[in-house]
Amino acid sequence: MEAEPAAQDAQQYSTKGIYVTGNEYTRDTHYIETRITRDGADGYPVEAGRYRLVVARACPWAHRSTIVRRLLGLEDAISIGVCGPTHDVRSWTFDLDPGGVDPVLGIERLQEAYFKRTPDYPRGITVPAVVDVPTGAVVTNNFPQITLDFSTEWKEFHRAGAPDLYPEALREEIDTVAKRIFTEVNNGVYRCGFAGSQEAYDAAYDRLFTALDWLEERLATQRYLVGDTITEADVRLFTTLVRFDAVYHGHFKCNRNKLSEMPVLWAYARDLFQTPGFGDTVNFEQIKKHYYVVHEDLNPTRIVPKGPDASGWVTPHGREALGGRPFGDGTAPTRDVDA
Repeated sequence: MEAEPAAQDAQQYSTKGIYVTGNEYTRDTHYIETRITRDGADGYPVEAGRYRLVVARACPWAHRSTIVRRLLGLEDAISIGVCGPTHDVRSWTFDLDPGGVDPVLGIERLQEAYFKRTPDYPRGITVPAVVDVPTGAVVTNNFPQITLDFSTEWKEFHRAGAPDLYPEALREEIDTVAKRIFTEVNNGVYRCGFAGSQEAYDAAYDRLFTALDWLEERLATQRYLVGDTITEADVRLFTTLVRFDAVYHGHFKCNRNKLSEMPVLWAYARDLFQTPGFGDTVNFEQIKKHYYVVHEDLNPTRIVPKGPDASGWVTPHGREALGGRPFGDGTAPTRDVDA
């Protein structure tokens, strides 16, 4: 008996064998590097209402952009499209929207916007992606640069009281800290989870927890990673920490200890979680559903765990005793979270 069409599609577009592909996991960091700038040097000038930020609540790389967009108050200048938490090998989909179609772009799959830019785009269809609404084509998916440009190129559209997340005087230190966070922590959990051998996993595990111990020590005497205010570096670390106990500890075998068992980092993460712009952009159910359903290599049953209990995220953290001013000379975002 032949398989039903739906079953055939599921097999054809399965993610099995996509994530664990060899010995050591290596991330493809070749992104579309086109930038949206005030001078429009790459052909895409800063223009309110022209671009749509496409994200998924589950994805840590996309999560950075939703935090920064909210902190800076760019909601009216840059619209947002939200993909569902799961996808097949083709791309993220807009299954959270009525009819499964993004109401602005009119597409079912983010893949369509990539193909508008480059037919048969050969790399991963990733979020975040900034799409040019008039043409329907992706402008960029270069996630590290997207948030920096939100801070520097889109200043004209920042809300009154927007914090300076990338102050010029601290940029060198922010870049240095952020680089170590990316290589050892943000990407480090993936090197553990997608390792194809015991040796690769062991090495990745040791590197990850060496970096987490360094952060535990660094943050013991200062409230934020660089200076006395929230910066881009804190945003980049938070999106990994908030997923740690829910998915990385078990699903990715990052299990020397839970985040909640590292006193300094756990308090630091709760401090950020309780800061407007951070916890209000977190969706634990979508996070868990993405990792446990999409990564068939790691979880072939696709069973999504019910835990852990997330109530601890709103318990007192005590970090105020270290001083610091979360928003510097600015203020907290006050508008409701959109989409």
